[in-house]
Amino acid sequence: MSKKNDQTLPISPGRKKLASLGINLPLLPTTTVGSFPLQQELKEMRFKVSRGVQQASDLERREKLAVDHWISIQEKLGLDIFVDGEVNRGDFIGFFAKKISGFTPGGTVRVFGNRYYKKPIIASRLEWKEPITQPMWHYAQRLTHKPVKAIVTGPYTLLTWSFNEYYPSKETALIDLTKIIRREIQTLVDSGAKIIQIDEPALSTQPDDFPLILDSLKEITAGFKSYFILHHCYGNLAEVWDKMQRIPVDNFDLETTNVPVSLSTLFKKFPTKKDVSFGVIDSHSARIESPRLVGDRIREAAKTIPASQLWISPDCGLKTRTSDQVTEKLTVMIDTVKKFRKK
Repeated sequence: MSKKNDQTLPISPGRKKLASLGINLPLLPTTTVGSFPLQQELKEMRFKVSRGVQQASDLERREKLAVDHWISIQEKLGLDIFVDGEVNRGDFIGFFAKKISGFTPGGTVRVFGNRYYKKPIIASRLEWKEPITQPMWHYAQRLTHKPVKAIVTGPYTLLTWSFNEYYPSKETALIDLTKIIRREIQTLVDSGAKIIQIDEPALSTQPDDFPLILDSLKEITAGFKSYFILHHCYGNLAEVWDKMQRIPVDNFDLETTNVPVSLSTLFKKFPTKKDVSFGVIDSHSARIESPRLVGDRIREAAKTIPASQLWISPDCGLKTRTSDQVTEKLTVMIDTVKKFRKK
């Protein structure tokens, strides 16, 4: 990254696509993975609505105020690509399951550290019944001129993180989930979404299933002109990284601060032509990273990822952090990136 500015750098395929969509980003674009902390008042209101003691319309108004807040924070911080904060999602599995016909509630299971979710049950045929993420994404995008990326949970992760008590095989269940997520993406594209992120943390859990995952991702992205990001966390990419290059997305958004292998080693062995969102902030830790540490992580990424392909972000959602921690962590990240842009 010794170039004076991004004008002198080679243009990656991802940047070309973004330019065709009217989006021109600076060197080392900054973004977040998706979720931001929920205020206690919102958590309490959500509980009251679930118990039938408060109106859902009251909750929706409060959620929109939370979106207003986080869009304002992202504007002040100077991020390049925004998110709506996922303030209307309890978790990224249950939220989708509640809005897809065929799921029923299940019990609580542990997913990572002290993070839990209610694992839904596939009890009957799965069918799309209404827009899932489009309403809140559309609301957020109307608040800013910056691009807001839409975020959907991937079909394979929805399947893997659910109990299947209806379909005879995971292949048949995945076919219907793929149709559902494709329809959701269609609603987002029709509403103007230009950047769409697909969350597939289960991508690497069963390497033998990769052909199924690849076919699913091909199906849900086919024919759309949007810029697609694939987010992965909670797993080891070593067995699938070379195969992932065949996935028809434009950007791999990767957890890097809590991984069992050196991603730089993988990038060197199997270079990618896709953009890479490199996680330089540990979303699972309350510790505020130092500018030096963030700078070291960016330099490490730049050894194997061309600067024109490199995005900078936290390595996962920030929902479990406090609002102050989020602001402090992102401030360090953004200020460090600004220094790199001047070099």
